[in-house]
Amino acid sequence: MTITREMIFSKLPVLETERTILRKLQFKDAEDMFRYGSNEEVSKYTTWPTHQSLEDTRRFIEAVMNAYEEHKIAPWGIEDKQTKLMIGTVGFVSWNVVHARAEIGYALSRDFWNLGYMTEIMKRIVEFGFNEMKLVRMEARCHPDNIGSARVMEKSGMQFEGTLRKHIYTKGEYQDAKMYAIINEALY
Repeated sequence: MTITREMIFSKLPVLETERTILRKLQFKDAEDMFRYGSNEEVSKYTTWPTHQSLEDTRRFIEAVMNAYEEHKIAPWGIEDKQTKLMIGTVGFVSWNVVHARAEIGYALSRDFWNLGYMTEIMKRIVEFGFNEMKLVRMEARCHPDNIGSARVMEKSGMQFEGTLRKHIYTKGEYQDAKMYAIINEALY
């Protein structure tokens, strides 16, 4: 049986890790998201601009909620179990069903950096991708200077495959991207 986007994203499942709950974003998350989305350290290496107002954040959440309604790929909000704060997002930014390949993207509040949260979350996303989506390959990219993100990918089991030169146009310039990937070894 072929896994389809609708099968996975018609009812985005709630996922858990030891310290987080991965769930749909809600409008009540706007202030939490603005707190990290307006931080220039957090947005420095992202493809999205720093949030300038709470309205920027609300527009983003509205776009994500529309994607949920249309059963399109959309991120999970990351809720910290202890504080109940929404501390980031994680999800698939693309999925090629024919080639059983998907790309993962994420952002995390600066307050939760270097504590192992994103590695914990990425391991859960990789497990979900292989077991539920039947992916053969998962990829993630980061800016060459984003050492923290590169470490997350490596600790999640991904291997560095190379630098894609002038791979993305963002924030007014063409930028290189380091490519990492993990293969579902159970299939081979």
